[in-house]
Amino acid sequence: MTGMCAAPRRRRVTRTTTVVRTGLAALLALGAWVSAGAVPASATAGGPAPVAEEPLSPGLLSALQRDLGLTESQARERLAAERAAVAIEPKARSAAQGAYGGSWFDADSGRLTVAVADARKAAAVRATGAAVRIVEHSASRLDAAKRTIDTLAAPRGVGSWHVDPEANRIVVNVVRGERTDNDVAAFLDRARRAGPVQVREVAEAPRTFAAGTVGGDPYYTGNVRCSIGFSVHGGFVTAGHCGRPGAAVRGWDGTHIGTFQGSSFPDNDYAWVNVGSGWWTVPVVLGWGTVPDQLVRGSAEAPVGASICRSGSTTHWHCGSVLAKNETVNYSQGAVHQMTKTSVCAQPGDSGGSFISGDQAQGVTSGGWGNCSSGGQTWFQPVNEILARYGLRLHTA
Repeated sequence: MTGMCAAPRRRRVTRTTTVVRTGLAALLALGAWVSAGAVPASATAGGPAPVAEEPLSPGLLSALQRDLGLTESQARERLAAERAAVAIEPKARSAAQGAYGGSWFDADSGRLTVAVADARKAAAVRATGAAVRIVEHSASRLDAAKRTIDTLAAPRGVGSWHVDPEANRIVVNVVRGERTDNDVAAFLDRARRAGPVQVREVAEAPRTFAAGTVGGDPYYTGNVRCSIGFSVHGGFVTAGHCGRPGAAVRGWDGTHIGTFQGSSFPDNDYAWVNVGSGWWTVPVVLGWGTVPDQLVRGSAEAPVGASICRSGSTTHWHCGSVLAKNETVNYSQGAVHQMTKTSVCAQPGDSGGSFISGDQAQGVTSGGWGNCSSGGQTWFQPVNEILARYGLRLHTA
């Protein structure tokens, strides 16, 4: 499908009222509500908060079992191992210094693996608790090559590209059957001149998924339905392709919420909307009855290989794994940079919705390929980048 904007669709008041009451009960106990007229924080950039070790939600465990094929005990063990990996990663990066080649979570071993381009740094990295793989290229070398590739005009047969620390290459994803196209071949030749490249085939070209301020809930701008990402103090963040600055935003019930205060697409795919007119911000992501509504407690970034879940107004709650970071995605409207790729499915109307790992906000849904019947992949724009760009502060419980 193309032009992934969903026509407006109303929901019954009873469902949203139930969801908001659930959030109210949890949040009133924490004193976490912000008034409708709150002013957005100005120049304070939102950084990652410490990873909270809260009791695991039975619904979250069930979703991981369903979407990742785990038993309950395996899901518990994996989440504990991912928390440990998040804590180790900055220490390992510091120990590797300029030889750092990237990192990923190995679900089989339950450990963080760190690529190191200098064997003399291996012992210091292992001392942090990470596994080590000696590689040829440092992350800085690969990142520089990717920045060069980012300057190239990509044909439609090229879906995306990113630095893959495990492969120690820039992986260029080409739509199946398009590799022999003259324009695609020319792009690959230029990319190889920039640095080490590996070509992989993908089933489809990526496209966007446009279709209260509770993550995953729908909102409307013009004739487009999208999904709320995360509440920030004074509004919420979402996808940039859902609206331009000044565009009016209506809530699930058709009433005015606010307007797009900032928006970028393509190049980036993020935006933020202010909240007023009786609406308020809530540090909650909808579980849509699949899992309990999830409180947002921070924005510590999950590593490649970690489990992750998504909430959106079309397909609701689905989980998968982080596949790649800092990937450049080549939409028909233009390239979007610094995206994170996941194995989670999505469909039209899910754009802008929440990606969350445990209780840590990860990013807002941008686009992808496939659907939630046959499967697919979805990209998100990392939330910490959005917070820093607009000087916003994440609303946390």
